Amino acid sequence: MPNMNKVIHHPKAASQHGLNTFEQSVYNDSQPTIIGVADSTHYLVGLVDADNNFSGQTADKACAVVNSLAEAKTLLRSHYYSRANVVYQTAYDEMCGLAANGHYHESIKL
Repeated sequence: MPNMNKVIHHPKAASQHGLNTFEQSVYNDSQPTIIGVADSTHYLVGLVDADNNFSGQTADKACAVVNSLAEAKTLLRSHYYSRANVVYQTAYDEMCGLAANGHYHESIKL
């Protein structure tokens, strides 16, 4: 059963195949994801597939770069998503020679 992460019955969402690329991502098990890096002035917005690969919203696009979390959420809302994963990354532990604690992950409502 596909992940029903977003509304798919919006008239603007139709393409020649009946689903836009964001809707197709739901059926391909890709998840909308926002990546933030400590002390960075931007966020990356894209999709994470079943193999944990981060990519743009379509095969021919790079991920989107936005200036705030609010802008990232607005972008995903404009493509009819209702939830997204947020990942915060930092390199400070590795820079100090400590073991990496991993990344902070959270699922948010848009």
